[in-house]
Amino acid sequence: MKAIIPVAGAGMRLRPLTYTQPKPLIPVAGKPILSFIVDQLIDLGVTDFVFIIGYLGEKIREYIERVYPQLNTKFVNQEERMGSAHAIWLARDHYADADEIIIFFGDAIIDADLIEFVKSTTSCIGVKTVEDPRQFGVVEQDREGNIRGLIEKPTIPKSNLAMVGCYKIREVQTFIEACAHNLEHNIRSIGEYPLTDALARMLEWGVELRTIRVDNWFDCGRREVLLQTNAIFLDRPGFATDDPPPYDNAIIIHPVHIGADCDISNSIVGPHVTVGANTKLINAIVSDSIIGDYARIYDIVLRKSVVGNDASIGGMRHSLNIGDNTEIDFGG
Repeated sequence: MKAIIPVAGAGMRLRPLTYTQPKPLIPVAGKPILSFIVDQLIDLGVTDFVFIIGYLGEKIREYIERVYPQLNTKFVNQEERMGSAHAIWLARDHYADADEIIIFFGDAIIDADLIEFVKSTTSCIGVKTVEDPRQFGVVEQDREGNIRGLIEKPTIPKSNLAMVGCYKIREVQTFIEACAHNLEHNIRSIGEYPLTDALARMLEWGVELRTIRVDNWFDCGRREVLLQTNAIFLDRPGFATDDPPPYDNAIIIHPVHIGADCDISNSIVGPHVTVGANTKLINAIVSDSIIGDYARIYDIVLRKSVVGNDASIGGMRHSLNIGDNTEIDFGG
């Protein structure tokens, strides 16, 4: 089994953070999003990976080769972003000989027992019920649960069952032909060639597809979801820093994850804070936030914030002389 991981997106909704940092490498509870996915697949026994890279792709390649040198990895560059099916089709030479493939989008964390994917005797799609499915690929089913349609980002959804970005494909050659068919006939949705349409073509050709519901799905493309996911995983065993080193006049409110070689003084950190390596926090109060590597945070109160690598922010200390019956709100 081979794993195909598209990571070519630009992370538009997380800008300006993603101007210099690819979204799959943004840390959640001290661990890049992409590592959650790769580690899950390694636990399933997958050793062959194909990454489709694009925007800031060299950073992803460098990270994978440095952290996972034991894996058999291939990298394919999607120079023009034309959709997920186009991206995966570009890499076809690296998986065309596989008996089956697993596809995982590289910007979401999925809580699921993936053994069910591995053991499935048919091609399958990971799904979860959502409140507003209009921004996702949607699965339409009959009363018996059979898939009757797959629609990409429908304006008026007939179902609230969203595809969460994990798939198992057993009919590999048929899948490649379905992608090629849509490309050759210029069959697009919202100007692109999404994976949803390729799977819909396979369904039309008589391939059996089934759904597998996942427990949790963290689509980390928005700041509020990124921070919520960070908090959820810090609350779980194995992610928070249980015994941080002593810092100078600092209070640590658990759970937090603090990277190596940080300098924290006269500060309060936590709860639900991830701090990258080699970061300085001086005269700061930080809660419910993600701070990157080599950042400098000083003289400031931060909450529900995401600060990138090598960033410097501070200078919000105030000296006030306030009279009776006064109310001041600095917008916090």
